[in-house]
Amino acid sequence: MKIILIRRSVIDSILSYARMCHPREGILLLRGKFRRDSIIIEDIVIPPMSVRGEGFSTFPAHMLPLDLSIVGTAHSHPSGHLSPSTGDLNNFYGRIMIIAAYPYRSEDDIAVIDRWGKRIGYAVID
Repeated sequence: MKIILIRRSVIDSILSYARMCHPREGILLLRGKFRRDSIIIEDIVIPPMSVRGEGFSTFPAHMLPLDLSIVGTAHSHPSGHLSPSTGDLNNFYGRIMIIAAYPYRSEDDIAVIDRWGKRIGYAVID
């Protein structure tokens, strides 16, 4: 398994965006770099034409420009659950998924998930 490194500014942005979208789910794209044994997440992007609803968030993947720096997605769970839903796993995009759960206050409200729905560890970097 790769080591996941996330910039503190990305964590802060995900939590802030989740608070702004509440009580709807918000969705973001994660931009980063692949290294031999790690993924470094350096930035977020709001996907074009994204839809935020109560209990779901989505975007038309076919509308995205070719961008090899997109490593996954982040979305919020207003319910407070840090586990991915079946819908989350069926619409997995990229290598990782970050879930931010209500109340969106700190790193404790964030989980990094792999394609199979398992939590993976991460480290925050400045």
